[in-house]
Amino acid sequence: MHFEHLVEVNDLGNPAVADLTREELWFGLLYRAEDPAAFLPGLEECRIVERGDRRLLRELDFGATTVRDRVTFEPLEWMCFEIEPAAGHAAGSLRISIEEPSPMALFLRFLYRTTLAEGAASDGVEVAEYVKSAYQDSDIETVRLIRRIAEQSRLQ
Repeated sequence: MHFEHLVEVNDLGNPAVADLTREELWFGLLYRAEDPAAFLPGLEECRIVERGDRRLLRELDFGATTVRDRVTFEPLEWMCFEIEPAAGHAAGSLRISIEEPSPMALFLRFLYRTTLAEGAASDGVEVAEYVKSAYQDSDIETVRLIRRIAEQSRLQ
């Protein structure tokens, strides 16, 4: 399955909501890579197994399942999570790119690639549509969490 969508970060027409800078948005994405518990429901522990220049190798412990993934990134531009295949789960990837079509008009583009077949159905309902909806909800929540992280850091 291939799924891509945009989430608006700054609503420039709404002065009641503080805008995030590109740096604050990037910091939130780094936080998601380094300490993902708030972003991944059910995550019990994240271990950074290896750290290098613009990359991390992580083990994500979900209790009954441990997922290993690689995180690569270009600072202030994009971050990519690549899940290694293992027993009990398939490979997949998520690339999050920061887009700024005009000053402070920030968006996050989420691009998912998984081995889930587009036509997979359960009781006549396409499973892929449920997965896409869950991804979209999760990505909107990611922006909310990043906004909360930025607000807290402003108060310190």
